[in-house]
Amino acid sequence: VQLQASGGGLVQAGGSLRLSCAASGRTFSQYAMGWFRQAPGKEREFVAVISWSGGSTRYADPVQGRFTIARENAKKTVYLQMNSLKPEDTAVYYCAASYYSGIDYYTRTDFGSWGQGTLVTVSS
Repeated sequence: VQLQASGGGLVQAGGSLRLSCAASGRTFSQYAMGWFRQAPGKEREFVAVISWSGGSTRYADPVQGRFTIARENAKKTVYLQMNSLKPEDTAVYYCAASYYSGIDYYTRTDFGSWGQGTLVTVSS
């Protein structure tokens, strides 16, 4: 599957952004989808994952309660709604397709296809 992320930009602290990730390929609906982010000088880290059906989600502690992951299988698209943004959320955000259908596996090595990344900058 090929992935194309979009929706990044510059936003003030406390603001919101919605990222989208459009997929191509027939197998999108079979796999869990995730979002990761990489801040300058830091490792790429897990943000959120959603199961193949959309029925289960998991979030990293720093974004729990502020971010929401969702998917529309008919549109082959996964979203990341980001609210109450903080300067520490500044990073390049990547969407990724898991090797698995569920959310039990969510490290970088559990995802086989990656989008190109979209930059989110949160100003203070």
